[in-house]
Amino acid sequence: MGKQLPEITPELEEFISKQHLFFVATAVADGRVNVSPKGYDTLRVLSPNKLVWLNLTGSGNETAAHLLKNDRMTIMFCAFEGKPLILRLYGHAKIYHENDLQFQKHIGLFEENTGFRQIIEMEINLVQTSCGYSVPFMDYKKERDQLNAWSRKQGKEKIKTYQQEKKHKEY
Repeated sequence: MGKQLPEITPELEEFISKQHLFFVATAVADGRVNVSPKGYDTLRVLSPNKLVWLNLTGSGNETAAHLLKNDRMTIMFCAFEGKPLILRLYGHAKIYHENDLQFQKHIGLFEENTGFRQIIEMEINLVQTSCGYSVPFMDYKKERDQLNAWSRKQGKEKIKTYQQEKKHKEY
């Protein structure tokens, strides 16, 4: 059944690389827990205890607002095909913006995307697996292109304006 591990194993890294969807969870001391589904090819494992993901412009930025107050983050993957598995990565995250050196260091890991907002780097302190026996089989068809098409249509300057307008008060 489930296991707790100190780091991502090579087998789990391979599992992560094949996933089309992952979930990011953050919370502050009071208020709501935020859970966001993330798609596209936006996550990279850098080492057994570190990953980065490219946070894209969407309707809100609650993940980043939470991380400013509490840097704890959980990322979860579910196997919707093949062997059943749920994988949770627990750790602490930092946010990097376009002008940050760490952003520049990592942006080349991802395909060009007009809608990028930040790169979030996570130091992983616990890896946990569980059976996933109740997760249904689901067929992957293709990525939805609406977000990327919208970003391209807006262009970089309009995206920056949109990000400023949608900014959380805390952010």
